[in-house]
Amino acid sequence: MIIIMKKIELAHSPDADDIFMYFAIKFAWVDTKDYEFKNIGLDIETLNKEAIKGTYDVSAISFGMYPLIKDEYALLRTAVSFGDGYGPKLIRRKDKKLKRNFKVALSGEYTTNAMLFKLYYPEARPVYMDFLEIEMAVVNGEVDAGVLIHESILDYDESLEVEKELWDIWVELAGEGLPLPLGGMAVRRSLPLNQAIDIENILIDGVKVANARKEELCKKLEDENLVRISDALLTKYLDMYASDESVELSPLQIKALDKLYELGFKKGIFSELMHTEDYLIPKEYEALRNS
Repeated sequence: MIIIMKKIELAHSPDADDIFMYFAIKFAWVDTKDYEFKNIGLDIETLNKEAIKGTYDVSAISFGMYPLIKDEYALLRTAVSFGDGYGPKLIRRKDKKLKRNFKVALSGEYTTNAMLFKLYYPEARPVYMDFLEIEMAVVNGEVDAGVLIHESILDYDESLEVEKELWDIWVELAGEGLPLPLGGMAVRRSLPLNQAIDIENILIDGVKVANARKEELCKKLEDENLVRISDALLTKYLDMYASDESVELSPLQIKALDKLYELGFKKGIFSELMHTEDYLIPKEYEALRNS
């Protein structure tokens, strides 16, 4: 019997946690049934903009922009990144004192960190650039400060120091006890529901396998130069953003997302109040289909 493969474009960022969570699938460590995944690596702000256009079947996105695409994409429960006592960092030069209208480099207009930053610093003047350029823009005085994301938060120039942790901003805005929502995955609603369910389950398996074979996968990623950091830094970063907490959205993580969208609604960023559960793929359909 000839099996016709269903081709799915899966877009993700090139940072270590995304690579880690998706490459168990790329390396064929997961049963992908009759689906053929094409991995596309782009920086997170480009992915956000492409999601607004509806470009890819499945895409990593910033949670802070999801309300803009909720009618075209459903949220997936897996490959999620949350901070818990940590997150992006607002950094400045040690010899620099920030004014109220300081010029700040952000990694993109649609990122979650940009949303929270602008809620907390409404008078600051944002400029947007590739996250890999932010550190040197601050060092060189091109901007007064910058928000570091991804692996940049672990190792930056000694002339810089942290002005404010985005984690602390989150706690001040949202209250204690909730993890900081950063990014996740979304699937195009135009795909048949049974395919969306299959894709979500395959991605869940991919994150599970990645965590179960973490040491082996990290070595393979390093050997093939697929990640920008290595050894202890890579392990530390993955412990933060690609762990068992990334496998499937928990009730607490959903509560944190609801709080993020509530903050955005109250501040006029979003036009309506969203409840995350309403935008997930309906799991009950799978049970009915198999009953």
